[in-house]
Amino acid sequence: MLTRDVMRSTTRGFERYYNPVVGNAVRLDTNTNVLGSNPAAYEFLKHPVDGLDGYPNTYSDNLRDALAGLYGLERENFVAGNGSDEMLDLIFKTFTEWGDMSTIPVPSYTLYDYFISVNGGKTSFVDLTEDFQLDVDAMLKPKSKIILIPSPNNPTGNTFRSKDLEEILTNFDGIMVVDEAYAEYAEDSMLKRVNEFDNLIVLRTFSKAYAMAALRVGYAVSNLNVAGMMNDVKIPYSLDKISELAATAAVKDQSFIERSVSMVKEQRPLLMDGLRKLGFEPFPSDANFILARAPIDHKVLVDGLKEKGVLIRDFGSKRRTENCVRMTVGTKELNDMLLEKMAEVIDGC
Repeated sequence: MLTRDVMRSTTRGFERYYNPVVGNAVRLDTNTNVLGSNPAAYEFLKHPVDGLDGYPNTYSDNLRDALAGLYGLERENFVAGNGSDEMLDLIFKTFTEWGDMSTIPVPSYTLYDYFISVNGGKTSFVDLTEDFQLDVDAMLKPKSKIILIPSPNNPTGNTFRSKDLEEILTNFDGIMVVDEAYAEYAEDSMLKRVNEFDNLIVLRTFSKAYAMAALRVGYAVSNLNVAGMMNDVKIPYSLDKISELAATAAVKDQSFIERSVSMVKEQRPLLMDGLRKLGFEPFPSDANFILARAPIDHKVLVDGLKEKGVLIRDFGSKRRTENCVRMTVGTKELNDMLLEKMAEVIDGC
């Protein structure tokens, strides 16, 4: 029988990504939009799509035109593809050589290290400060080709200070990627500033506020030079026609996004208050989720909620998020239900 020695050396230690048995459980573990499918995309999908015998547009021009109109940029500022995960993979394929170093903050999105390693790179991990902000000097210290920063940060939920991002951009010779998967919920964004910096790439997704995770649509935004390099390397036809046109319809109807953001901004502080009353220590959030230190053992809490039909995400065994759990901000009804189930689990201890 073959051993894992046949695998590429940088991938032998990989384990499968989070893949729970869901059943009928309420999912508050993935930070998707609790208001349901995007109405504009759903309406588009009700109608037959002609031309399935042909390829989709090579570089998703319809979607890129819609995004350009939304943000006041040009089509060629955008690179569209199969989720922001493809964009991450593309960045390392385009700008790194085998063995190049990339820097990421800790804690941050767990898949960043995966994309670095699968492309033959090395990772420098830099701790955030005690209040989960960037240590600018420490981020700049490693000899890196890429610096990758999620803002709002996952799993902590906070945005990073604009002045810190600007300082890194100005003093870094490589490419800085700002992953704005949750930016619709936040006040600050670097997206409209991509033409100010020659080394800035911003990532966005349709999986969160747009409520289209099943269709796997994401995009990168940068200046014309950098975006052009990425489009030259990107796999042609990687975004299918149906997903592209559904996403285009969603971009053209922003009312659902506005309603979704308004709901989160209303419910987020209420959920935080409820968590505090149960003994949690919630951290400040600018996203549609909350990271909180649990009043009981994190695994006992997560497993207990699962038995009661509710899934939240467990970060309690990871460095800097010891005994912490993360939950999606829901509607009032979902949040009340979550707090009630949490109280039952805590009381049972």
